[in-house]
Amino acid sequence: MSLERESCTSSYCEDPQIVEMDTDILLIGGGMANCGAAFEVMPWAKKFGLKVTLVDKAAMDRSGAVAQGLSAINTYMGGQDPADYVRMVKNDLMGIVRDDLIYDVGRHVDDSVHLFEKWGLPVWKQAGDEGKPLDKGGKCVRSGKWQIMINGESYKVIVAEAAKKALGEENIFERVFIVKLILDEKEDNRIAAAVGFSTRENKIYYIRANAILLAAGGAVNIFRPRSVAEGMGRAWYPVWNAGSTYTMAAQVGAELTMMENRFVPARFKDGYGPVGAWFLLFKAKATNAKGENYMVTNGEMLKDYPPYGLAAVPATCLRNHLMLKEMKEGRGPIYMDTATAMKELAATMDEKQVKHLEAEAWEDFLDMCVGQAGLWAGMNIQPEVVGSELMPTEPYMLGSHSGCCGIWVSGPEDIAPAEWQWGYNRMTTVKGLFTAGDGVGASGHKFSSGSHAEGRIAAKAMVKFVLDNKDFKATISKSAKDFAAEIQKPFKTFEQFKNVTTDDYVNPNYIRPKMLMYRLNKIMDEYVAGTSTYYVTSAALMNRALELLTWLKEDSEKMAAKDLHELMRCWENYHRIFTAEAHLRHILFREETRYPGFFYRADFPKLDETNWKCFVNSKYNPKTNEWEMKKVPHKDLVPLTK
Repeated sequence: MSLERESCTSSYCEDPQIVEMDTDILLIGGGMANCGAAFEVMPWAKKFGLKVTLVDKAAMDRSGAVAQGLSAINTYMGGQDPADYVRMVKNDLMGIVRDDLIYDVGRHVDDSVHLFEKWGLPVWKQAGDEGKPLDKGGKCVRSGKWQIMINGESYKVIVAEAAKKALGEENIFERVFIVKLILDEKEDNRIAAAVGFSTRENKIYYIRANAILLAAGGAVNIFRPRSVAEGMGRAWYPVWNAGSTYTMAAQVGAELTMMENRFVPARFKDGYGPVGAWFLLFKAKATNAKGENYMVTNGEMLKDYPPYGLAAVPATCLRNHLMLKEMKEGRGPIYMDTATAMKELAATMDEKQVKHLEAEAWEDFLDMCVGQAGLWAGMNIQPEVVGSELMPTEPYMLGSHSGCCGIWVSGPEDIAPAEWQWGYNRMTTVKGLFTAGDGVGASGHKFSSGSHAEGRIAAKAMVKFVLDNKDFKATISKSAKDFAAEIQKPFKTFEQFKNVTTDDYVNPNYIRPKMLMYRLNKIMDEYVAGTSTYYVTSAALMNRALELLTWLKEDSEKMAAKDLHELMRCWENYHRIFTAEAHLRHILFREETRYPGFFYRADFPKLDETNWKCFVNSKYNPKTNEWEMKKVPHKDLVPLTK
């Protein structure tokens, strides 16, 4: 009996259609940052006759971290001093941030929030101010000093609609995955083009551009997730974030910064549901299995990390640090005491108000994490009656939430010191390549509104850059057909070897993308401070991980794709592996434990303010495949305390 199967009858085995384009400004990604950029750039583009193109791996309506919705906008000044916002971010990120970038977001973010409300986003208002817009003095309902409550199940749809209307449908290409940036061959260190493929049709896109804004999100599924088997895919940050922003920038020589930083959010166990509203709006407390408030019982531990542990709100990683102590010493599970919080709030309310409160507690999840509501229902949990387990998640890489890894960028001309400013706000160290949102390093806590504002900031700088370089013409000798062959190599690998075995997933000549991702997850989890080691690593462990990653990269050249969906997964893996290596190399270089609760260096267990209160930057040389690591001096433009 022959093992031979039918030869490929799909269009994937045929030569792809190659779509070549020229544009002045290319926006890569359809999340909040590029929605902001698209809205801001078009009036200027029309004025100066510039062409703007946006390419999104997904569809803009539900693309990015805000895809499912949100119940709060986490960054809104509302008359507060942006310098105080800088202080909050700096303390939460253990002292090492770019004050200029954070202040720049703080002074512009409210305008984006006012636009959201104008476009139709429902913002909660205090009694008597219903219907009064924020920009007209309407008083919002805050769930913390910087957060405001919204009905945000359609948040992204509303913001995307404004961006699409500004751009025009003819300038938007959805379901197109950009996988590689290209440098100019004539002008040194100059971005020139981007290439990618359609995830729905057999098409390759080759786009030459004067300037590119790369804002394709952070990185998820680098580490083995806590949710496995049938739960695989349930994560806190969007699973389609594959590190594309960091990888594509670094592979053309852009300098990275703080890639050792990662975020390990404590979230409701298994459902990954948000905890912010419960802590801030409903005033719930987290307890150990004995019902003790471990932030109180372990309070002395915070004194080991001055000044970050001594602030009114200790750094997020330190709150994890105290939680992990309880878990390791057998006082888990950890619970969010939702029942007591609801009971205390209800004590001053009538029955109608109590019902409204309970509805809002559920809506917090229905707005942004439906899976959590489903999990509670499936486990017979009523959060107003019993507590629900909390658990720190697997690590995530991001630059817009409570993390600050990313790309080293130029700052605002009126704030940034000379060494942090090379002419165009949010431009990377590669000429013409800009970033925003999760892409900007050393500048966390932007969240959705700040990412939108940062996209707008970058857009205006890009217009200036393009006008200053209007005579630029890309010089690239490699043909679009050559790029197409490189992108579609996994198709050819599958077709060549598929008949060697009867099971497509077991083959000595190739590896399918899902299995390769599992290998990456295992390496990072066990050697680079994942959940299985309680986030502990060391130089010896990481050097072993580098060996294993070297072999994994070799094997990744033999990934095989059966269809376009798997081709997308292959390229996501290429990006994940590179981002994982950058993360590992940064932790290995930083010889201290800067973020206890997020990761621990067993060989350097202490915070070292004397030697390591600095940025760690890296640069990958695409010609030699070598990494250069260095310290960059830190500067406090805004003092940590008033």
